[in-house]
Amino acid sequence: MKVELHSKAASQVNEQRLLKLFLDLAKINGPSTKEKLVADYLANELPKLGFTIEFDEAHNNFNGEVGNLVAWKEGTDSTIPPLFFSTHMDTVLPTKNLKPIIKDGVIYSDGTTILGADDRAALASYIEAIRAVIESEVPHGPIELLLTVNEQPGLVGARFMDYSKVKSKVGYIFDSSGDVGQTILKGPFSSRIYLKVKGNAAHIALNAEEGNSAFVIAAAGLLKMKLGKVDEETLANIGLIEGGELTSIIPGTVTLAGEVRSFSKEKLNAQLRHMEQMMKEAAKELGGVVEITLEKKYSGFDIPKEHILVQNVTDASRQINIQPYLTNTLGGADTNVLNENGLTCITLGNGFQNIHSYRECISIENLINTGRLTASLIEQWYENNK
Repeated sequence: MKVELHSKAASQVNEQRLLKLFLDLAKINGPSTKEKLVADYLANELPKLGFTIEFDEAHNNFNGEVGNLVAWKEGTDSTIPPLFFSTHMDTVLPTKNLKPIIKDGVIYSDGTTILGADDRAALASYIEAIRAVIESEVPHGPIELLLTVNEQPGLVGARFMDYSKVKSKVGYIFDSSGDVGQTILKGPFSSRIYLKVKGNAAHIALNAEEGNSAFVIAAAGLLKMKLGKVDEETLANIGLIEGGELTSIIPGTVTLAGEVRSFSKEKLNAQLRHMEQMMKEAAKELGGVVEITLEKKYSGFDIPKEHILVQNVTDASRQINIQPYLTNTLGGADTNVLNENGLTCITLGNGFQNIHSYRECISIENLINTGRLTASLIEQWYENNK
């Protein structure tokens, strides 16, 4: 694609090389907790680009194959603050036997696997961008890569990361479905809620009069709850229901699991209390009991528009003729966890679509623009900090 670029580093991004690299990376099978093949590839390739690499022991907390990868590359100017780029190595489902198809400028799988654009697109773009920075010979500060494992089940690898190995304080994560230019400054707080509803089990033919269906109690509680879009800042959902023994047994126990997300911690807690109270009221009315368990997933973040990361991505985007736009998201990413652990970062769009499904796809334009913007961010970071 012929686009006039004002970034010397971005102009060195090789479109065909990046496309091939993405397809190669996407074919490496690495579902959550099984990322060793991806890690082995990176451990071989990143030192060729001047990185020293180190793995932490995060995987020991969840029986994974390998830990998070922290890679460091010295800058041409050590006075520039280091800048990190992060993404995850895992995919939500396997990509073994992936057969990519390109149609009308968009990359798909053949429909028998996911594509893995979430987030091998970012991983490939980072590598190509760093090659472009080297080949362009632009001055730059130190670059760090924070490549996590087991992200898809709930940002698990990032939660167990050894942050003492991280030298940078600020950075970017390309991991959102918006086109390149999307700049997410605000992300949600999130918690899970588990409601164990107890009635009384009984056989429908032998002692039905003693039964008290936990399913009926749970259904009554659900009907009382406000779910879905609670308000402009808050979402709530019940996504799992598990219980019952046999079709002939009145169920004595059922467990419901749900999730609440909100930009406001106070609204998050208020919605969790509401869901708890509604189920308790239903149980009381129908002669049952409820046990509630809450589980924090991650904290929210809110980066001011005036922050240098925002200024830098605005400048870098314009250098490659991309119009940046600032937004918020109720989606979660490693950004939430990294910010919670003392780093400052924002999520950027890289344009994958229909993720977590066999219809997943990404346009070649968004893939190339992710590589260009990464290169431009590195170049612009030097200009804004020298």
